[in-house]
Amino acid sequence: MGGVDNAAHVLAARAERFGWSSQPAYLVGDDVWTHGRVHDCAARAAGVLRDRGVSRGDHVLLAAPDGVAWVVAFLAIARLGAVAVLVNPELTPADHELLLEDCGARACVTGAALEDRFAGRTWIDVDRLIGRAWASAVVPAADVTATSPLYVQYTSGTTGHPKGVVHAHKDLDLYGTSVARDVLRIGPDDIALSVSKMFWAYGFGNALVFPLHSGSAAVLAPHRPGPEEIVDMVARHRVSVLYSVPSSYGALASADTRGALTSLRVAVSAGEPLPDSLGARLKDLGVEVLEQIGSTEAGHAFCANRIDDNTPGTLGRPVPGWDVQVRDRHGRPVDTGAEGELWVRGPTLFSHYLNQPELSGRTLVDGWLATHDRVRHNADGTVSHLGRTDDMEMVGGISLSPLEVERVLAAHPVVREAAVAAVLDHQHASRLRAFVVPEGGTEPTPELEAELLAWTRSRLPAFKVPRTVRLVHRLPRTATGKLRRHVVRTGSW
Repeated sequence: MGGVDNAAHVLAARAERFGWSSQPAYLVGDDVWTHGRVHDCAARAAGVLRDRGVSRGDHVLLAAPDGVAWVVAFLAIARLGAVAVLVNPELTPADHELLLEDCGARACVTGAALEDRFAGRTWIDVDRLIGRAWASAVVPAADVTATSPLYVQYTSGTTGHPKGVVHAHKDLDLYGTSVARDVLRIGPDDIALSVSKMFWAYGFGNALVFPLHSGSAAVLAPHRPGPEEIVDMVARHRVSVLYSVPSSYGALASADTRGALTSLRVAVSAGEPLPDSLGARLKDLGVEVLEQIGSTEAGHAFCANRIDDNTPGTLGRPVPGWDVQVRDRHGRPVDTGAEGELWVRGPTLFSHYLNQPELSGRTLVDGWLATHDRVRHNADGTVSHLGRTDDMEMVGGISLSPLEVERVLAAHPVVREAAVAAVLDHQHASRLRAFVVPEGGTEPTPELEAELLAWTRSRLPAFKVPRTVRLVHRLPRTATGKLRRHVVRTGSW
């Protein structure tokens, strides 16, 4: 039988084999899509794409909000043996053009509002795809190998230089087995909500792969929900698994959510380190958060805390199938307990960066990926995050990690989130500056800034104390919620 390694076929066959076809897969408002309906629609939508000229090996740009149409489009592209290029729909026209040229897309699947951006190329309205699908016949899954390219996902570009990361058909089943099943114990009775969107590796696994692999369901929202909407969706759908990022958890903790999240059996945080103080506040609200870390190059998590093995303040232990090493700047392994750079090796590491063979070769070294995360491998097997190697700040000839300073500031009861960076002053000298978002209802005053400065001075050595603390309404973040440190270093945004 052809197509047995095709990811769209693999997921559809699992639903049939385990009897999930009539079970809910996606909840969107009052609409419920079962697993069987999703796979049937996708198999027919493949015919719509084929009729528009999409064939095996073609790159198809997918830039749309989260929704069932996104899932159907992805599975339809996969079924044809084409390669889905997952793109944030909210990028600027210039950014979309840059990615479009980089991937050489044969067709573009987007919402109607973006049609003009892709003039002269084959364009397909994602919102009309489902309606047209039901008039099409089922298309057999293309005969691809497990290692054939399935999708391209761009790095979030915190430094402004996104790279196209290529993943294979086999990777979806591996994400589902190693993370959804082995780490989080996701099963058919679970209902998930991912604040992170599907164009990002974290959200892609959470909202697309895990439900389809496990027979569970996911609540989808086209936009990134705020704390009130998260509470409403959790209560309305009895969500049992929540995936989010620290900035969103911070907003959730600041809202009055006590007793509103009782249906949750697990909450997961990724993207950035979760401050210890925030984790403690969330636990007081009845939500114990499991931290994990992954990357676009890895596809999903490679270190994670587990439901039955959670060590707060750490990234947990290696995900099944993954090896980790901590190395010094010369690439040599360091002793347990020493600090260094995290290197990882595992079954879903990307094959290459799109159109960048030299960079691919430098990034994958003997099958290992340098994550550029500074960590410590603890004696109990857990990994502690100490910041990014490219986030180190140089002040007065001394190199320091801003993460330690940010954690101290985040422990203050009126601080929602903080960012610290070396900022050039008018004499072009680097000065350590702190930027703080206070809790809602907290009045920003010079006295509060002075109080926060004194707070850090009493808890840190002098060379780590910021020269100033400035209260701001927000921090600069990417669409995936990551802090844009290169913008923080400018001192204004």
